[in-house]
Amino acid sequence: MGRVTARRRVIRIRDGAVNARPDTLVTEEPLEIRLNGKPLAITMRTPGDDFALAAGFLVSEGVLGGADELANIVYCAGATEDGSNTYNVVDVRLAPGVPVPDITLERNVYTTSSCGLCGKASLDAVRTTTRWDIADALPVRIEPELLAALPDRLRASQRVFDRTGGLHAAALFTADGELLDVREDVGRHNAVDKLVGRALQQGRLPLSDAILLVSGRASFELAQKAVMAGIPALAAVSAPSSLAVDLAAETGLTLVGFLRGSSMNVYAGEHRIALHAEAGRG
Repeated sequence: MGRVTARRRVIRIRDGAVNARPDTLVTEEPLEIRLNGKPLAITMRTPGDDFALAAGFLVSEGVLGGADELANIVYCAGATEDGSNTYNVVDVRLAPGVPVPDITLERNVYTTSSCGLCGKASLDAVRTTTRWDIADALPVRIEPELLAALPDRLRASQRVFDRTGGLHAAALFTADGELLDVREDVGRHNAVDKLVGRALQQGRLPLSDAILLVSGRASFELAQKAVMAGIPALAAVSAPSSLAVDLAAETGLTLVGFLRGSSMNVYAGEHRIALHAEAGRG
């Protein structure tokens, strides 16, 4: 679609020298998600992988759980600007027989690139809507050295970040450290939705053998998305929130934060981590 980046004029000041030059910025535009023709949500996102984003969003909402439940996703032809399609409205059609949730004002939410579905859910809501029990998923133990290597592998795959410096990223890895997929977006929650949506479209849910790595903090919403996709381990280069830790502890999600160099904090699900320095635990 060619709208991932945009050029804007900037005044650059370096060591007292001032000059005007074009700068490459990440594109941010709204995406309206409709479900069977009815408006459901609006999110600010980086264009690209819009169908996957919509599908992943509906996985996190408990609407979709498999590719067979999805009929199709299309751009709405009526979303026009100066006679051209803006590609900012998508309509998700469920397969026949798939229950359509009650779309009320509470569900018609506005999400932003910074916080996602702020205050939307509770621990009980996730427990009652998730389709997969992740407590016993990924039985192999993950070596800390493997986790420590993942951020560099993610960073090496962030092609648009190299040009803009303004994108979050999320990636799926195997327990052996193999990179399965990586997505970038101005919103970290959108990057995860794009990963999960692509997995749904490819018939790979639940992602019970995967590790999810996110480039920023681990909020409750990201922990929720991991659980709803059947992902047993979530690692973040920054801090988790208290509610994310609570959700991880209640669902069996392994949650790792401050993954930087050889250091990391394991907040929940330590049974999946190969902890060799037993004497140092306290």
